[in-house]
Amino acid sequence: MRIKYEAIDLFSGCGGVSCGLSLAGFRIKSAVEIEKNAVNTYLNYAPLKNVNVLNKDICELTGEQILKAAKLKLDDIYLFAGCPPCQNFTRKNPSNKKKSEDERKKLLFQFLRIIEKIEPPFILMENVPGIVSDFNSNILREFLERLNSNYDVFKKILNAADYGVPQTRKRFVMHAVRRDINQELKNYGFQFDLPKPTHNKSGTEGLRKWKTVREAIGDLPEIKAGAFYIDDGKVHNHKCSSLSETNLKRIEMIRQNGGSRNGLPQELVLECHKKADSKGDIFLGHGDAYGIMDPDKPAPTITGGCLYCSKGRYGHYNQNRAISIREAARLQTFPDDFIFSDSLTNSALQIGNAVPIELVKSSGFVFKQAIRVLEINRRRTIVKYNE
Repeated sequence: MRIKYEAIDLFSGCGGVSCGLSLAGFRIKSAVEIEKNAVNTYLNYAPLKNVNVLNKDICELTGEQILKAAKLKLDDIYLFAGCPPCQNFTRKNPSNKKKSEDERKKLLFQFLRIIEKIEPPFILMENVPGIVSDFNSNILREFLERLNSNYDVFKKILNAADYGVPQTRKRFVMHAVRRDINQELKNYGFQFDLPKPTHNKSGTEGLRKWKTVREAIGDLPEIKAGAFYIDDGKVHNHKCSSLSETNLKRIEMIRQNGGSRNGLPQELVLECHKKADSKGDIFLGHGDAYGIMDPDKPAPTITGGCLYCSKGRYGHYNQNRAISIREAARLQTFPDDFIFSDSLTNSALQIGNAVPIELVKSSGFVFKQAIRVLEINRRRTIVKYNE
């Protein structure tokens, strides 16, 4: 029995969600992404090369255009995925304090506009944990109130490490199912929900232990700061940023003193960090900068600055350099045949902005199971009726 597992991906970026869903068994029918560099990376991944990607502003598209691009109809069974850009919902972004709620919620409500127009049977959404904060409470409340009018919603802050990602990255994950579809699933005895964890910190309760940095990147060839490993057909994008002599000294000293820049001698402490100390607010919330990753723990959250020591705890655990493009991709659980450009800036942003692949894959399995239950039982009903 062949069942179609089909999906649409909005705000697809370089393809994190599409990649995860394709690995879960979905065929991505169409995607929407405004950034051309991200689209190029997306289409460079073999399983996604034939996806009809609309390289347009979501504000200029209608639900009908998106369905047409996917060759899907209003009454088809499919997954509608979307991860509206999260920068507007984090208070770590200073510019957000100057933005109105209307400005910050714009893209989230464009996602909602499309949902309300085409009423997809299944919805997947991911965002930063900050979306549930008091700062964003009015925005999220309005979004959920409108969604709840037609959908049963399942939402929670999940830790990507609990799903096989070698990274302690917390994310708001939402699964939604149209109420009539969910009632049908209940009639078939299926309880819709969020994905269940496969890992935990201690490896107890029948779960596997969190995956570590060493397990994720320890087999990659050694390279020096600023080097580019020649692609041998097996290792792609193994390129890292360069470091000045002073920063090399900082990294060496940090490594000798516990992995944090708190151990730097005064002559190597940056002036901006000295100022932060004088205010009594240690490093102004950026204490991980120039830090070294612990090889026996998951990595910290991989961000758009993940290829630079100055942007966080992105120092390699036994080499005096920041992590490479391929190492960052592995920490996000991108497969090794998912190839990025050689631009450090573009690759860092694309990797850091992506949803961890294994987290998406876990969600994909939930939706896939629901679609399977739905289709099998519908076909049984048709057979009984015909008899």
